[in-house]
Amino acid sequence: MENFTPVFIALTGIAVGLQAGVLVAMYLTMRKSSARMEALANEVKTKAVPALESAQAMLTELRPNLQVLTENLAEATTLVRSQVERVDATVNDLVDRARLQIIRGDELLTRTLDRVEATSEIVQKTVVSPVRQVSGIIQGVTAGIEFLLGNRGRRNGGSRESRRPVPQDEMFI
Repeated sequence: MENFTPVFIALTGIAVGLQAGVLVAMYLTMRKSSARMEALANEVKTKAVPALESAQAMLTELRPNLQVLTENLAEATTLVRSQVERVDATVNDLVDRARLQIIRGDELLTRTLDRVEATSEIVQKTVVSPVRQVSGIIQGVTAGIEFLLGNRGRRNGGSRESRRPVPQDEMFI
């Protein structure tokens, strides 16, 4: 086993050298990456930071205007809400009044129709019926006089058909 010792030592030396080479390569790669990251960070600082600072300055300048705008918007919303509530109340009142007027108009029309009907019945009883009765009496008297006078109306060229009584429906229009 003694003759393997130098071989193991040589292999260990090679492995340590190989590890050292890998570590050196890693160091160089990290150094390049670090340089790239620093360049990128510098670029971000030179380009993004001024933009962020100008945006922050703009927001600082606009903050009072945005606050006023927000307050105005809240006030306008409150006013619109109150106006909508007033319009809603007015429309509801208008609808209620219109409904009441429609009911009143319906009642008025119903009462008027009832009165017209009652008046028609009264006219029928007080005017038309007596007129019919008087007409019947006059027709009876006329017929009696014609009969007594011996039908003179026929000799004068008149005929009974020309003197035919008017139907009751045509008397009252």
